Amino acid sequence: MRVISGIRKGHRLKSPKGKNIRPTEDRIKESLFNILGVIDKESVILDGFGGSGSIGIEFLSRGARFCYFVDISNEGINLINENLTHTKFLDQSKVIKRDFLAAIKYLKGEGIKFNYIYLDPPFRQDGYINKLLENIKKEDILAQNGLIIIEHESELSTEDEIFGFIKVDYRNYGSKAISFYKEIK
Repeated sequence: MRVISGIRKGHRLKSPKGKNIRPTEDRIKESLFNILGVIDKESVILDGFGGSGSIGIEFLSRGARFCYFVDISNEGINLINENLTHTKFLDQSKVIKRDFLAAIKYLKGEGIKFNYIYLDPPFRQDGYINKLLENIKKEDILAQNGLIIIEHESELSTEDEIFGFIKVDYRNYGSKAISFYKEIK
């Protein structure tokens, strides 16, 4: 795993040892950022289910202002912190050890709105993505014109419209896929 582009391009990132964390493959990450294009320097990112932190770190390397990383596992939190230290992004980030739903309630209380919310939840949890979208809507943490990006197993069919969000793009990468959502205006 590595940082693909930006000011930390080429920095190697530590990978998890076991199978509890499945980092986004470099080819998927590269495709994702090609789709997103230039990242606004004022962007605030939420990397939910952070794992190794590679997605949030890629956003920071490409110019995002700040990234919040959320993970519930000690392994994930340690890995994110090690990778942030290595890439020197500790001052542009906050790592939160909580369940994602509890974390977004906390972030709502802090008054934070996100330009990009990246989710890579555990696979094969029936209805979980819908629950995540429902709570993101309820807590109102997506900035105007913000984008929710969900990495999921490709056989999972995601809704075209749900809880005031509309799917604006979908990409298939073999066994994994990414769905993109925006708020319906």
